[in-house]
Amino acid sequence: MTTTSDNATKIRSILKEHGRLSKDIDTLDAGADLYQAGMTSHASVNVMLALEGEFDVEFPDAMLKRSVFESVTAIGSAIDELTAGK
Repeated sequence: MTTTSDNATKIRSILKEHGRLSKDIDTLDAGADLYQAGMTSHASVNVMLALEGEFDVEFPDAMLKRSVFESVTAIGSAIDELTAGK
């Protein structure tokens, strides 16, 4: 069973590789705004694709909005929702 902290570690790793953040993800609070930390909409697409591969999920159109990718916490909640019942 994967824990929330395991997911957060994976999410942070993906953000480090694909988020193009101007700040170190390891120094950011889980609720910090990733867009204020330098993530662009283009980078968020790369993050989404990496998340889909890592967690074996597909983000539905209804989840393709800025608020879903604005923080580690928001991304974690989305992943939890998409993996519920798996």
